[in-house]
Amino acid sequence: MPKVLFLFLDGVGLGGDDPRRNPFAANSMPKLEQLLGGRRLLAGSAPYVGELATLLAAEARLGVEGKPQSATGQAVLLTGRNVPAEIGKHYGPKPDAAIAAILREDNLFTQVVRRGGSAALLNAYPPRYFDSIRRGHRLYSAIPLAVTAAGLMLMTAQDLQSGRALSADFTGAGWAAQPGFPPAPVYTPQEAGALLARLSTQYDLAWFDYWPIDYLGHRGTAEEAADMLGALDGVLGSLTSAWARRPDLVVITSDHGNVEDLGARGHTSNPVPVLLIGPAHVRQRFAARITDLTSIAEAVLEAIFSPAGGHDDLA
Repeated sequence: MPKVLFLFLDGVGLGGDDPRRNPFAANSMPKLEQLLGGRRLLAGSAPYVGELATLLAAEARLGVEGKPQSATGQAVLLTGRNVPAEIGKHYGPKPDAAIAAILREDNLFTQVVRRGGSAALLNAYPPRYFDSIRRGHRLYSAIPLAVTAAGLMLMTAQDLQSGRALSADFTGAGWAAQPGFPPAPVYTPQEAGALLARLSTQYDLAWFDYWPIDYLGHRGTAEEAADMLGALDGVLGSLTSAWARRPDLVVITSDHGNVEDLGARGHTSNPVPVLLIGPAHVRQRFAARITDLTSIAEAVLEAIFSPAGGHDDLA
């Protein structure tokens, strides 16, 4: 039964080949380009099927007016439902009552657990995050809400210190720089990618939420984008090397565009990438199911529970 590592890149769309606006056009990412046969993560690069990876473009607007938003986009990925159409709008960043009810009713983590599988969100959260949730000063975003709705525990500082989880920036450097945070290991991007690969072997569905890249799209500079994409490329390089002989699948995708157009300073209507790493036959079956963001959840479940390629609904 193949396992799935879901690497969620918050706020990454497929943009144009314009180095003045798009950091994916302005900066070389050698490891990613190796996966894509020399191509960069741009609108013109999809679709692509190569020896190591498959790249598709997935529609994120889903027939609803306005720019896609985090809460609805993530809820779509987690449930397979057209959540913006159901509530009549794109909404975010945090789920409102209607979106929260949809996520609590059913989601990918719930489905994996219900079917006898194992699942985890590999992000560690600091003590003050849990304190803010308990005090009602903070709302769960869609992904940790789905995890807790499935009866799973969020990873803590102790998990980070013990090497059972990673910080949101992969390396731990951002965590270590925060005043009042518990001490934590700091990794190179390459070490973080290798650890992510090792941790994913313990679960049927392992999810990592790389949300800092969306924050960069809203507030970061071109220089910060270059640094972040360089670190991400390092993670992808060691992750791919560790994956070389595994029968499992890496799914890398997003909820909406943002960072691919630093000139816009907000979400875009661009399609989002669906980058698949793994055996060719596993990628082929997964890719055949993808039409837009609503099809990803069911394809993940099929990859885990129907390795022969049979149909397996999310319901």
